[in-house]
Amino acid sequence: MAEYRHREIEKKWQQYWENNHTNKVEIDTTKPKCYVLDMFPYPSGAGLHVGHPLGYIASDIYSRYKKLKGFNVLHPMGFDSFGLPAEQYAIQTGQHPAITTEKNIETYIGQLKNIGFCYDWSREVRTSDPAYYKWTQWIFMELFNAWYNKETDKAENVATLYDLFAKGGSNAAKAVCDEELPEFTAEEWNSWSKEKQYEVSLNYRLTYLAESVVNFCPELGMVLSNDEVKDGVSERGGYPVIQKKMSQWMMRITAYCDRLISGLDTIDWSESLKDQQRNWIGKSNGASVKFEVENSDKKIEVFTTRIDTIYGVSFLVLAPEHEWVADLTTSEQKASIEEYILETQKRSELDRMSDVKKVSGAFTGSYCINPFNGERVPIWIADYVLAGYGTGAVMGVPSGDQRDWNFATHFSLPIIPILDAQADIETQADATKEGKYINSGMINGLDYKAATAKLVAYLEENKIGRGKVNYRLRDAVFARQRYWGEPVPVYFKPNAEGTLVPHLVDKKDLPLILPEIDKYQPTETGEPPLGRAKNWTYTPEGSTEAYPLEMSTMPGWAGSSWYWYRYMDANNDTDFASKEALDYWQDIDLYLGGTEHATGHLLYSRFWNKVLKDLGYVKQEEFARKLINQGMIQGRSNFVYRVKDAEKPTFVSLGLKDQYETVKLHVDVNIVEADVLDLEKFKTTRNDIGDEPQFILEDGKYICGSEVEKMSKSKFNVVNPDTLVERYGADTLRLYEMFLGPLTESKPWDTRGIEGTYRFLRKFWRLFFDQNGNPIFKDEEPTKDELKSLHKTIKKVAEDVENFSFNTSVSSFMICVNELTDLKCHKLAILKDLLIIISPYAPHIAEELWEQIGETESITKTTFPTFNPAYLVEDSFEYPIQINGKVRVNINFPADMPKEEIEKQVLANEQVIKWMEGKELKKIIVVPKRIVNVVV
Repeated sequence: MAEYRHREIEKKWQQYWENNHTNKVEIDTTKPKCYVLDMFPYPSGAGLHVGHPLGYIASDIYSRYKKLKGFNVLHPMGFDSFGLPAEQYAIQTGQHPAITTEKNIETYIGQLKNIGFCYDWSREVRTSDPAYYKWTQWIFMELFNAWYNKETDKAENVATLYDLFAKGGSNAAKAVCDEELPEFTAEEWNSWSKEKQYEVSLNYRLTYLAESVVNFCPELGMVLSNDEVKDGVSERGGYPVIQKKMSQWMMRITAYCDRLISGLDTIDWSESLKDQQRNWIGKSNGASVKFEVENSDKKIEVFTTRIDTIYGVSFLVLAPEHEWVADLTTSEQKASIEEYILETQKRSELDRMSDVKKVSGAFTGSYCINPFNGERVPIWIADYVLAGYGTGAVMGVPSGDQRDWNFATHFSLPIIPILDAQADIETQADATKEGKYINSGMINGLDYKAATAKLVAYLEENKIGRGKVNYRLRDAVFARQRYWGEPVPVYFKPNAEGTLVPHLVDKKDLPLILPEIDKYQPTETGEPPLGRAKNWTYTPEGSTEAYPLEMSTMPGWAGSSWYWYRYMDANNDTDFASKEALDYWQDIDLYLGGTEHATGHLLYSRFWNKVLKDLGYVKQEEFARKLINQGMIQGRSNFVYRVKDAEKPTFVSLGLKDQYETVKLHVDVNIVEADVLDLEKFKTTRNDIGDEPQFILEDGKYICGSEVEKMSKSKFNVVNPDTLVERYGADTLRLYEMFLGPLTESKPWDTRGIEGTYRFLRKFWRLFFDQNGNPIFKDEEPTKDELKSLHKTIKKVAEDVENFSFNTSVSSFMICVNELTDLKCHKLAILKDLLIIISPYAPHIAEELWEQIGETESITKTTFPTFNPAYLVEDSFEYPIQINGKVRVNINFPADMPKEEIEKQVLANEQVIKWMEGKELKKIIVVPKRIVNVVV
């Protein structure tokens, strides 16, 4: 082949890999396994831009390298194909989400194959495929049939819970469950019907129904997760979102809080990501206190980490959604409370938590009693308290908390000093310094530790509270009022009182397939879209009656919380994965993805993995040993400058814009080259600039402004990898993305730089073929310099890949090719090994040249060359010789020559004698392998 024709070469080898199943992998117990996984992509309609493949290229290089090192590498790809965007498109167009999803996946697969990734496509999975979500439904059922036993510190099948109840009643089971459930004896349990026992057990299961405050978007008719809400509106569509209490499926992730925290110490994830998870879980030690409501039998429970400040409480605040707000509101305060609740509903939980400066609230008109001093405490509501966090109530201690102080001063509430205001200044200062309390009831004069212990003991003795560990993390809402998601395998059957009780469908009837419906919106009566399905019912075996099925679907994170196991055995019809596959592949060795999943996908996945381990299905406590968050590739935006108030639409070039009053507009970077705008394409691709636009040019060109921003369609700075692959080749794109900088750091994209990488590959090609396309590689013994250049590159690349420093590997390749070019090295003994080590980075050109030099098997079947340190040992060293501090001559000596011999030969050298000018030698200093200094 005369020239480096990248597209011809790349299409050829991509077809070869596909036809020969080059990347297909099977269990091979003779080899060590290596499981490399990219985070599940969602197949959006926009397809990939150049920022998306960054992590994929890195994982591909690592996979190809480990295969060359003798590992059996599992490197699969699939799609998180349920989700809101496809459903919204379906609502707008009436087209079934499956159609748009399939089209988007086809686009993604085409783009991924175009870049030459070594995915085993025979293992591809899609969360929207019934063959896949059958097992997502199965896992839901396993969670429903499990409870968390505090004594064994793990989840167990609900059958063990029944056994404990039968032997010792409710007190026999140390369960993570709803608080303050009714107690019962073994005799009572054994006297109940199976139906009654079942209903009681629903309060203990890992999956359960509960009233929960959710982000509800009336316009979309669905519940949104916190990360789908921005500034009080839906991220998609910008529709208002309110806080609403609804009956929802929940998952008891809080049972695993301690294990989710401790497990972080066993995995190789970044400390910043681990800290995000620790903070999100938010473990805190404190006490639960019950405040009696005045003139009522109600008791408001409050969790506090500072029970020692109990004497400073001057008000109590409930979340606006607290179930007792209506009961506690007096008639005089009703209007203001209702108005405040209405305003709160318009704010997301995230906004309420983050807006620490805003002070707002409303008085209910009721009071409670401080259990330690009998003082009346007014009960308020405020949106900084969340119903789902803790008990939905907090005690206000203005003298001990800035937010409480702001609240008290804003509403002119008392500020009770924890220290006695009458104590002299010196006494107060000493007490504060020692951490002691003055005139604070039973803890007067005690330090923090003693005070806390005494107060907690008092709470427990008088049954008005207890010591308690609390978590910021709340049980996960596991329901969405959407269509395009996994159906929940639950039907509802009325009990003797007519109350609908949830029951699981039979496992043999899985998958419960998503039904066809006429529209993808909620029903006219407010039911989720599945309410439109005909006969959305289930008839249990042995029954003649059909019962209604659950109309909510699973959230987006359901299918992505276990998918790595399905890749191990993607086509298994009888299990989510076989025992053989699970035992061999075990867990993920390297997981790559974005930081945005730190507290969503990664936390839920760890939770599900621990449940599967507890129930005996998998062996690993954690699913991914090492995780790397790749940095973001930022877009380089271009701008044009429109002159304000011009008669015709007029655009002025960058260097002249300061002479006019202008408006800066984004322009498509794909019609800009080296900041020069293609005027004709600009005129034909923009329909918002008016007719006959005028241009004020510099030297006949329109120069655009530029700025580094997030890459997005709205900024017109999205660069399509397909365009670059067509122009420069996939190998060039792969090398360039790695060359941009360290994998974990964000870096700006600049298409102009890719040309240099393309030139490098053409230079690499010239080591094998001359200008006329004639082969110039030959079988000859390599020189020491050639071996040195190769082996220092082998060493560097191996170290870099193992340390994920891919950018420095690319630099090493460039240095090596330059050195071999200068040495005029075309020797196969050198070039073959160079081809192998570059093949993970640039697989297409490596395969082609491998074939051109006469190899008949794919380069992927070879072995990574072994570094030989002997080739880096220097035989000689060229010493710079200084005469009175100035280098006058350079002399080569054997590397192991003794200092005394070097001194002799230096002083006998003609050039040195000449520069000494007959002067007497004062001293000579030899620094081995550095320098020789002669002083005269």
